[in-house]
Amino acid sequence: MNTKKFTILHSNDMHGDFFSEMATGSDQLTGGLALLSGYINKVRAEEENVIYVIAGDMLQGSLIDTEFKGISTIEIMNYLSPDVVALGNHELDYGLPHLLFLEKMATFPLVNANLYIRRNSRRIMQSHLVLQKAGFDILFTGILTEKAMDALKLDSLIGSFVDVGEASEAVGRICNTYRDDDIDLTILLTHIGFDSDVELARLLDPAWGVDMIIGGHSHTRLDAPARENGVLIAQAGVGTDQIGRFDIVVDDDTNSIVDYTWQLVPIEPGVAEPDQKLIEYIDSYKQVVDAKYNSLLTRFTRTLTHPKREVETELGNALADRLALSVSSDVVFLGSGSIRVQELGPAVTLGNFISCFPYDDSMVRYTVTGEQLEGTFAHVMRNENRDGEGECYQFNAGVRAVFDTGSNSLVSLEIGGEPVDAKREYTICLQGYHAKNSEQYLAISANDIEKLAPAKVVTTSAQQVLQERLADTQNLDSRVEGRLEYR
Repeated sequence: MNTKKFTILHSNDMHGDFFSEMATGSDQLTGGLALLSGYINKVRAEEENVIYVIAGDMLQGSLIDTEFKGISTIEIMNYLSPDVVALGNHELDYGLPHLLFLEKMATFPLVNANLYIRRNSRRIMQSHLVLQKAGFDILFTGILTEKAMDALKLDSLIGSFVDVGEASEAVGRICNTYRDDDIDLTILLTHIGFDSDVELARLLDPAWGVDMIIGGHSHTRLDAPARENGVLIAQAGVGTDQIGRFDIVVDDDTNSIVDYTWQLVPIEPGVAEPDQKLIEYIDSYKQVVDAKYNSLLTRFTRTLTHPKREVETELGNALADRLALSVSSDVVFLGSGSIRVQELGPAVTLGNFISCFPYDDSMVRYTVTGEQLEGTFAHVMRNENRDGEGECYQFNAGVRAVFDTGSNSLVSLEIGGEPVDAKREYTICLQGYHAKNSEQYLAISANDIEKLAPAKVVTTSAQQVLQERLADTQNLDSRVEGRLEYR
């Protein structure tokens, strides 16, 4: 039996998490790219055959990333030198042309098998990579989440496979074409969420020879890898506080994993020496950002929190109310995922605000019937949408919706203290991203949402509106007050 040991380190959803932070309930700093880099360097020095992979979402989540539109993150990732990276949905946040620019900056391969140019069905990214290591050939390919497809609806030239079934067909196409007798190991780098990884594994033909799925998007922390249809499935949480580690033994004769161990390694003091050169490199970006964004924007009476995207939050209420002052609509739908921090304040610098709300999107006003509005709230508040991956919203004052989780149905909806009248017309305001995906996110088709009145762009930048409104409002307070109630 001809076998070889490999060590596969894997990260996902790093989201520009550059710096160490104080762990909850501890006085120790954990995570940060310098300590993560130190650990990767240590493993590369200790083990013979080390592979480091990232399963999407390197970008977005830090002020440095936002200010440099991902350029800083790609250059820092070049320093970490991953062997292969799959696209996540946030790699597309700055637009497809900018992603293609970032790809040229990267000194590591970016793989994706299910983004296409509609006109001629050619893939936009490199579909796969065959990595040769210690005389063994390892095939990697990447699959992207539906969230990125939603963002790409802004560009009619771009197409993709959407559901997991079609994604499995893309995997089969790559494996059938490139997985010959010389491929010893086949690994999928996905960004579709852990539950979808399990579903995908069930759909894979064992003859395709997929050995492992290393995923992202759902920020799942595991005690041990899952195994489905003979495929190992792992994910490494979110940020840089931890890294996944497989130590595997691969048999060259059977092209299979014959032994493995896996652990989620905490990146904490003592795990390795911080990479001082990387600290200096990141600081060169930090100094530029600090000089620009350290001015005080506003002050809250206390820290406002946003602990979960699926529920009404203090910070969500505060921001939705500030938007409502400028967009003149009955209901403001503010995407909960647009708020990228769990707490803000009491002192709020410009940098704090941009880190909290990095998306510079338009706001569009529509006119809908009360019946449509009730259908939308029933769709948004349904049990299946509140799973950590659904598209949830924060709402302005005057909205009160009650939902029964037992029957999975909307009980009541009030606007301005009055029950919604099914036949009356109401105005709603959406971020451009959500407007483009109204059928999926709000259960109103693109045709139906404009039947009563043409859409009107009320601002080209929700971020600018919020910045101005917050600067004009000192000592702001906000409480959870029952705008969304689940029984």
